[in-house]
Amino acid sequence: MAADSAFINYLMEQLQWVGPVKGRKMFGGYGVFLEGLMFALVIDNTLYLKIDNDSKRDFDALGLPPFTYLRGEKTIALSYYQAPEEALDDMDMLIVWANRAYQAALRSAAEKSKKPARRV
Repeated sequence: MAADSAFINYLMEQLQWVGPVKGRKMFGGYGVFLEGLMFALVIDNTLYLKIDNDSKRDFDALGLPPFTYLRGEKTIALSYYQAPEEALDDMDMLIVWANRAYQAALRSAAEKSKKPARRV
């Protein structure tokens, strides 16, 4: 189910403090991008932020779950974890977490560019 447009509008307004974010519908939800990198995902009115090996422990320490979906009988977890609920009501906290997510997206993109191309 797609995210509610009022919630999306609120998030996009708040996230402008991180930078000139843009969004688009995807994955049955809404992707949030900065400088071409997706760093957040909204599904069913829940904000998920990009994680990597450096930031995952911060989410785990707060018991925040990953975004998951079913593919057949298998549960797939993406590298996006639920944002802390308090951050949705505290712009300063949201900016800190969103910046962490954007940094994780930058690190992930840098890692991908180091890997050799897959042969088909």
